[in-house]
Formats: sequence, C-alpha cells, structure tokens
Amino acid sequence: IETNKPYYIRYGVGVLLALFLDDLFEEDHLEIVANIHSDEYYVQMMQGWYFATALAKQYDYAIKYIEKGLLDKGVNNITIKKAIESYRITEAQKEYLRKYRIK
Repeated sequence: IETNKPYYIRYGVGVLLALFLDDLFEEDHLEIVANIHSDEYYVQMMQGWYFATALAKQYDYAIKYIEKGLLDKGVNNITIKKAIESYRITEAQKEYLRKYRIK
C-alpha cells in the first residue's frame, strides 16, 4: 500500500480486513498495516479497525503489535477502543488491552 493518497490506503487496508484475516491470513499482512504511518484520521481509523478485527480473529499474532508498541499512538488507541467495544473479544482480553492505552 505504497501511496500517499488516504482513500487508496484505506481501500487497501479494507481489502486486507475483509478478505485476508481468515483462511488467507498471513502474519506479514499485520506488518504491512502497522508500517503505514499517516496523520490522516481516516487512514488511522481504518488501521484501528483492521487491528481490532485482527485481535478478534488472529489474537495471538495481532497482540504482539500492541505489546511491543509497534503501532502509532492514534492507531494503537483506536485499536484498543474498538476491540474493547467488540463482542468478539473476551472480557479478560479487554482488561489486558486496557493496560496498553497510550496517553
């Protein structure tokens, strides 16, 4: 996803979210999304949705990005907010994620 056009980036991340978090999942996809650095709100929001969904579907892989602080602050906090709001994340996982909010 090598462009500076926010909506192209959003589309690319959306494709990864919709099609590549289940049977076609590869850990490299997480790295691709984590390596997007943008100040654009809508790009960060899509990255947050991607990682929140990844936590629901590929928790053991996605949690590493939170634990190691590999996401930009905005993306990290959106991810945690959306994951905590999700019914697909356990209460124990939600409590664990709360520790990783960046102030």
